[in-house]
Amino acid sequence: MVNSGICVILNAGSGKPDAKSQPDTITAAFAALGSSCTMKLVKEGSQIETRTRDAVAEGFTTIVAAGGDGTICGVASALRGTDVRMGILPLGTFNYFARSLDIPMDLEPAVKVIVEAHDRALRIATINDQIFLNNASLGAYAAILETREGIYQRWGRSRAAAYWAVVKTLSTVRPPLRLRITVDGETRLVRSPLVFVVNNAYQLTQMAVEGADHIEDGKLVVFIAPDAGRVEMIRMAAIIALGRGLPERKFTVLSGTDIMIERIGRSAGHRQAVARDGERERLAGPFRLKVIEDALTVLVPEADTGAPR
Repeated sequence: MVNSGICVILNAGSGKPDAKSQPDTITAAFAALGSSCTMKLVKEGSQIETRTRDAVAEGFTTIVAAGGDGTICGVASALRGTDVRMGILPLGTFNYFARSLDIPMDLEPAVKVIVEAHDRALRIATINDQIFLNNASLGAYAAILETREGIYQRWGRSRAAAYWAVVKTLSTVRPPLRLRITVDGETRLVRSPLVFVVNNAYQLTQMAVEGADHIEDGKLVVFIAPDAGRVEMIRMAAIIALGRGLPERKFTVLSGTDIMIERIGRSAGHRQAVARDGERERLAGPFRLKVIEDALTVLVPEADTGAPR
């Protein structure tokens, strides 16, 4: 099947600049398979949802997110509630979402998946009605992302830059958060530097921790870090930020479909730094997280088994 009506949202800031991220290279890859695409280039993450909505209004039936997990999340956010299908060209650093669907990392086979047009309905998760596909977090991880973005802008995106962001954050991290966390009606009070909520079974497997079975059951998995010293706090956040695993035995692990996180104390009414799929923003609490099934239609390889991702 030869697809048509394809628009590619290309994030010029994703991953490392190389040949496969160039508009002409992407256009040529579609042409080689007897297809075509319209390119929309974005230079900042804040432009992704706007350009995607423009493409929807222009009548495109398939919109491709060409970038990393943050780009994919931005495109997915704009496609929510539409019947437009999403394709993926993984151009980021970690590419958790694409890998979880066995989408090839190389350009030509990834384009082939889009052109062949086998689709699958996938669940999403939300925090205060804002979409995330892989994870959302509060605390030290968001602080690392803020520092990392500045380093990326100066030195480019790489794993080495991500490591340096962790080191630099050692001197700037703030005290632990005081939180009231309610999961499916059960409430607990915690003091924690980091709360990490996961919606991607593949990411948990890559991080060598349990919890994929909870995601298969339609739940989110919540990791609450202990109230530790500064160095230990950053070490735990760094492990997550670098995709190296999770010191599971030190975390409180919960799972559920309806999660509420509230700050306690003087900062309760302040906007809080939140990370969604590797992108940082500030949201007003309390924070409501939930799962929405079959909310997004994604183009996947023909051999996709439909297993939870």
